[in-house]
Amino acid sequence: MANRVEPPSEDWVPKTRLGMMVKQGLIFSYSDILKNNYVVKEPEIVKALVPNLEYEVLEVRLVQKMTDSGRRTKFRALVVVGNRDGLIGVGIGKAKEVPSAINKAMNNAILNIVPVKRGCGSWECGCGTNHSIAHVSKGSWGSVEVTLKPGPRGLGIVAGDTAKKVIELAGVHDVWAIAFGETRTPISFAMAVYDALRNTYSLVYKTGE
Repeated sequence: MANRVEPPSEDWVPKTRLGMMVKQGLIFSYSDILKNNYVVKEPEIVKALVPNLEYEVLEVRLVQKMTDSGRRTKFRALVVVGNRDGLIGVGIGKAKEVPSAINKAMNNAILNIVPVKRGCGSWECGCGTNHSIAHVSKGSWGSVEVTLKPGPRGLGIVAGDTAKKVIELAGVHDVWAIAFGETRTPISFAMAVYDALRNTYSLVYKTGE
């Protein structure tokens, strides 16, 4: 179940020029950041400009690494964030404690937020609303390849659980998600779906391909 991302605290001290501009009210819309291709290095910037962000933990697992001093154990979290209105991000975080790993993953996901081009790209529909994606889009990560196809209004999200959670937070309601590869690996699957959503603004993949 998705949870609300808390806004930045009032005592937030920006570390970048962009952060200062946001803090001072010189930039008050996330669309301004996208239009100007600003590089966001502080999650607080997005939290301040997109107040309705939500996050959901997709996976938390124990990982181990051998070092010269012995075996080190950490928790790895996979988190998706979105505003259910065309913005989506996925991130990974590692820490000794589960809450810290989740928080790191959430902040990384926020820094990875990208816009999703929504529309009514299905030839079966033509209602003209932003209930689906505008055209066929593809994405990949590791061994996983994902193809998203626009669906008619009322179809719902035809996808696996991991993909469905990512697509829902992006604000896409009707779509087919076709996946190949090791989809049982949540990280690869989620990142491949994220890549496909990010590519909705690319003209490489066209409807009917």
